[in-house]
Amino acid sequence: MRKHPEIGYRIAMASPEFAPVAEYILAHHERWDGNGYPNRICGENIPLLARILALADAYDAMTQDRVYRKALPRDVVLNEIRQNSGTQFDPYITAAFLDVLENTNL
Repeated sequence: MRKHPEIGYRIAMASPEFAPVAEYILAHHERWDGNGYPNRICGENIPLLARILALADAYDAMTQDRVYRKALPRDVVLNEIRQNSGTQFDPYITAAFLDVLENTNL
């Protein structure tokens, strides 16, 4: 499972259409606090679009049914994201993301 950012990166780099986003694919499991993978980069060293993708990916993973578990309730998901702001997720992007979700019907 931890290899999929690198696999995605290699696939993207092999395609002229996807190569421009390859670095974001590679970095979408990096964490704000530096405990992510594959390169353990942190904070603003993580490309901005990868930080946005990380949050969108986590939200999607928690709100969709999986083979191994049902989708989590919205309030649980928002609380989980809030708790991981500043560790897993960029706190500024998290604040904007939560503001949109808490003030819309998305």
